[in-house]
Order: sequence, then structure tokens, then C-alpha cells
Amino acid sequence: DYPVTVYYASKESGARSGWETILASLISAGWSIVATWPIHEGMESRRVGQGTNALGSSVVMVLRPRSPEAPVTDRRNFARELKDQLPRMLRELQESSIAPVDFQQAAIGPGMSIFSNYSSVLDDDGTPMSIRSALDRINSVIDELGLEQEDDFDSITRFAITWFRQYAFDFGPYSEADKCARARNASLDQLERSGILTKKAGKVGLLSPTTLGEIPGLKDYNPATDPHISVWEVVMHMVNTLTKKGVPAAAKLLTNVPGPIDRDLCKELSFLLFNIAEEMKRTQIAVEFNSLGTAWNDIVAEARNTSTQLMLDT
Repeated sequence: DYPVTVYYASKESGARSGWETILASLISAGWSIVATWPIHEGMESRRVGQGTNALGSSVVMVLRPRSPEAPVTDRRNFARELKDQLPRMLRELQESSIAPVDFQQAAIGPGMSIFSNYSSVLDDDGTPMSIRSALDRINSVIDELGLEQEDDFDSITRFAITWFRQYAFDFGPYSEADKCARARNASLDQLERSGILTKKAGKVGLLSPTTLGEIPGLKDYNPATDPHISVWEVVMHMVNTLTKKGVPAAAKLLTNVPGPIDRDLCKELSFLLFNIAEEMKRTQIAVEFNSLGTAWNDIVAEARNTSTQLMLDT
């Protein structure tokens, strides 16, 4: 077995060239990158430059010596391996305690592990692929997988994601929202009854987590009695409950989420909405979804304990 080495890197946020230099030096020295993990050294939060794999504070990298018999491959095979292997690797990463704010950075590990297992990855012109090109390709595949992931959501949630990309929780044109809803075989009246949006003065807006908590009848929301429940609505109420009442209350809410709602999809949606909010530079919104994604495993554990206790009590 090869020994495992931990390499500690620290750079200013946005210093992509410095990060590339570190990776290039390690790989050229014969190391294979197994994993990367961001750490914050006491920082409560940071922003990640989307698509840049920028370092906000520090990164721990797990390394192993690359085999002397490591083969050479080409760009097409590297891209094919990324598409084949990254979905499983990223799903395992997301199931861990990684926060949404760190996901893009941590995703370097699985992608670079594929790249650095080869002695060289050749571009179409026969020259070795640069670290920058490899990172660009890894980010591109991650983005593609994110779009494919949206197909797993229910139609209400897919509408809400599409609208959120355009307007976040601001109001947009009624006609545009109507076309978007009809494309998903729904109507705005149905979506309003489902509890995800509101209409007024020819405008349509998604209900934010904060707004949901202020609407009469929704302050004590119970997903078990919701006839129009969706992954989107669950996540919005989870954010509101976590923000106002903390993990125990959010866990109690989660225990009432009915079986047809996939809890893993709820966590995935919090990651996705964090990324969208980051791209839109909606910092406060991003912070709220990052908080839910970060606390998700604790919420699930608390919900499991609550369910067990309820069974014992009965």
C-alpha cells in the first residue's frame, strides 16, 4: 500500500493561477491527488468564485505516489471518465458533511484524482493537457451534471428552479411565468395553491422562506397534511424553520415530511439553490441555503432520534 500524504495549501481568494501552480507542481513531482477538502481556520463563511475553484482560506489535499506504470490517455477518454465516475463521486461527497459553499472546491478532488492517475493526458494536438484545461473540463462536467440532476425533481420544483434562476424571490412578468408553467403542464393558479408563489398586479414572485413564515396558516406548516407538497416547498419551510428556531425544530418538521418526498433531493436542492444564488450575487439568500445544506446531516440525525423516541413512547 502507498502511504497517504496530506498537503496543506493556503492562498488568497481568487488566486487561481497560484492554485494551478500548486496542482501542477504536485502532479509533475509524481503525486496522484486523492481528495481535496477546504477548511476555514475559524472563518464563519466565505464566498467561492463559481467555476474558478478559488481558494477562500486553505485546502487539505490527500496525495499518493503515482504508479510508475501509469498510462497515457487522451482528452476524450478523460472527459468520458469524468462523466462516468463523477456522478457517483460527487453524490458520495454531497452525502458527507460538506457545506454547499465548499462543494465546488471539494469537487476538485474527484476530478483531479482521475486526471492525476495518468502519467499524462494529451490534448487533441498531442501536447499534454494543462492543469487549467483540466480544471475547466472538470467544472464543465460538474455544471452539466447539475443540469441533469434537475430532471429528478417534481414539476413544481422544476418550475420554481427555472423562475428562481431568473428572478430569485423578486417579481417577474406574469406572461413569462405563465409560459414557463404551461411548459410543465401546470397553471399559475395551481402553483399558487401549492404554496410556492404569489401573483399581484400582473407580476409573479416565488415565496421566500421568510415570507412563508409571515403568511397566516403557514406559520405552523405541517407537510404531512399538505395536499400539494413538493421538494421546493419543503426546502423553503426548512430554511425558514432552521433560521428562526434551529436544528431541533427543523428536524421535527422533517419527521412530518411524507414518504413520496425524497429527503436526498431536498438536500440536493439546497446545494443547487446556493450555487444559483452565488451566481446571481444574492449573498443573503446564498447564506440561508448554505446554512441548510451544512446542517442537513445534523437535522436528519435529530429527526431519526425524534422518530425513534416517538415509536418508543407509543
